[in-house]
Amino acid sequence: MQKSLIALFHSMVSSLRDLLPIIVVIAFFQLLVLQQPLPNMLDLLFGTFFVVLGLTFFVYGLEMGLFPIGETMAYAFAKKGSVLWLLLFAFALGFGTTVAEPALIAVADEAAKVAATGGVIANATAAKQGYADGLRLTVALSVGFAIVLGVLRILKGWPIHWFIIGGYILVVIMTSFAPEEIIGIAYDSGGVTTSTITVPLVTALGVGLASSIKGRNPMIDGFGLIAFASLTPMIFVMAYGMAI
Repeated sequence: MQKSLIALFHSMVSSLRDLLPIIVVIAFFQLLVLQQPLPNMLDLLFGTFFVVLGLTFFVYGLEMGLFPIGETMAYAFAKKGSVLWLLLFAFALGFGTTVAEPALIAVADEAAKVAATGGVIANATAAKQGYADGLRLTVALSVGFAIVLGVLRILKGWPIHWFIIGGYILVVIMTSFAPEEIIGIAYDSGGVTTSTITVPLVTALGVGLASSIKGRNPMIDGFGLIAFASLTPMIFVMAYGMAI
């Protein structure tokens, strides 16, 4: 219990140190450039405290729960020796973490509102909800596919740069044919997938899998899944835009 409290305290200090540059930048521009007092000072202090507290528990929870779970399951599937179950797990992990990603939900909802305002879809609740859900499912499917591709790369030892180069060439080609209204959303979708829920579990899966396979180096082969998860949504969302 005492060790856990000490670790939690160190995590809180680390979170405060990470947030300090943001606090300094905001204070500098507000007080010295704009030369205005900070509004609602008490609320800002309470809010900052809760941000530090939330970030502390989040990071501590990742280290205690999500990272070990991802690595343990990767070891277990590698030991089981069934490639099919491993690939099914990889797809389910990519799909499940992405569809629950808060950043993706926010972007999809905002995209639906803008699409309705711009006349791309009907300005009705059902139409906007359908558009947002379709966008979320498209991105989630793309990340599921990306993690499967990344796991196959680790199993086979394929070099990552050819996949990344080929993927971005495809993105550039599709950009020329995709509707203008979907291009920005597609590019943003590549960023929002690599957020608070997806990154820890996917990283743990890659490192755990590379560590458990003979001849694989966790530093060389274990990382790179996040790059796939950022790339494929751009391709899938532009295809989604061309289809609807």
